[in-house]
Amino acid sequence: MEYQNVTLSLPKEVLRRVKHIAIERGTSLSGLLTHLLEDLTRREDEYRRAKKYHLAMLDEFDLATKGTVSWTRGDLHDR
Repeated sequence: MEYQNVTLSLPKEVLRRVKHIAIERGTSLSGLLTHLLEDLTRREDEYRRAKKYHLAMLDEFDLATKGTVSWTRGDLHDR
């Protein structure tokens, strides 16, 4: 894996607390951030796959709309 340096601007108190967390976990600040960002991107990928899967599943159902919605939100709520 190729690495690239980045510059971050963080509030001093947040940085101080995160450094302590990294030390408690036996890693560096870079290692902690890498782990958190990898987890974030993994969860985003899983969400997008699940969304795509479920939207494709919905396409299989005939909702009797023929692709158009003939009612308004107010109609549905008797407004």
